[in-house]
Amino acid sequence: MHFDVDLIAAVIPFLTAFAVSAVSGKFLIPFLRRLKAGQTERDDGPESHLKKTGTPNMGGLMILLGVTAGCILPFRGSGQTIPVLILTIGFGLIGFADDYIKVVKKRSDGLYAWQKMLLQIALAICFSIYVQKVHSIPLSMKIPFMPGRVLDLGILNTAALIFIAVATVNGTNFTDGVDGLASCVTIAVAVFFVIAAAAAASGVVMAGTAMIGALLGFLLYNAYPAKVFMGDTGSLALGGFVTGMAYMLQLPLFIPIVGFIYFIEVVSVIIQVAWFKKTGGKRFFRMAPIHHHFELGGWSEVRVVAVFTIITAVLGAAALLAH
Repeated sequence: MHFDVDLIAAVIPFLTAFAVSAVSGKFLIPFLRRLKAGQTERDDGPESHLKKTGTPNMGGLMILLGVTAGCILPFRGSGQTIPVLILTIGFGLIGFADDYIKVVKKRSDGLYAWQKMLLQIALAICFSIYVQKVHSIPLSMKIPFMPGRVLDLGILNTAALIFIAVATVNGTNFTDGVDGLASCVTIAVAVFFVIAAAAAASGVVMAGTAMIGALLGFLLYNAYPAKVFMGDTGSLALGGFVTGMAYMLQLPLFIPIVGFIYFIEVVSVIIQVAWFKKTGGKRFFRMAPIHHHFELGGWSEVRVVAVFTIITAVLGAAALLAH
């Protein structure tokens, strides 16, 4: 695997994003407290989570500020970061609207399900048109463990993109349930994409390093015990980032490998709901998403984050071999 990347172009976005994300927390968290944008925890969840009620939400704004600054302020001519930013910020804004309605307007449901789905589909379609028409990036997908082979679904490529984007965004959203979990797992995923982008001499290296920097800055406040939560603003943005990076590198079929945690979080919820309905009220897991299952089994939040991140890092290495 040969690497041809401008080290300065990779490091400066990282440092910029980290600084902006970290510094913005000093101002944003007190503002969110004054806004009374607090988290409401589930009564049926782990007992240890009840004390988190009232912790400021919508901290994902820190991530959006960091990654945007990291990609734009030290700009060095790589327009390939723009599509990733469009999907990251676009999904982040959908999540922000949902958070704002829930925590500020005090409407517990936030955006209605059909509204969220419609907005996500519309954004995915716009991204599909943009990357093909402006950046000439094909929607065909490299096949893991089959070097040189791609899957091209023709007229169904856009439909596949919509499904992958919505599934990935829901996966990152479900992963955000333990202090630092979504951030740490996504850092490991972003490292995979940075290495893959460097090997392909792609300009999206900047977007990857900027996201890593932004998440590390956010973790200063989100690591256990969290002083702020990312909310849907952050978790949906992470899904947009993963989808954008994957498509710019023709690697969406690698998401189930490197993003296995996202995948299993969604699957655990599907299994739980289906089992509950089939058995008339019995649970397959102690609680879903699956990170709560392990918490109720005695794992600390720190252990959940550590194990899930290690799994992601190992699978990221396997995905590099499959590249």
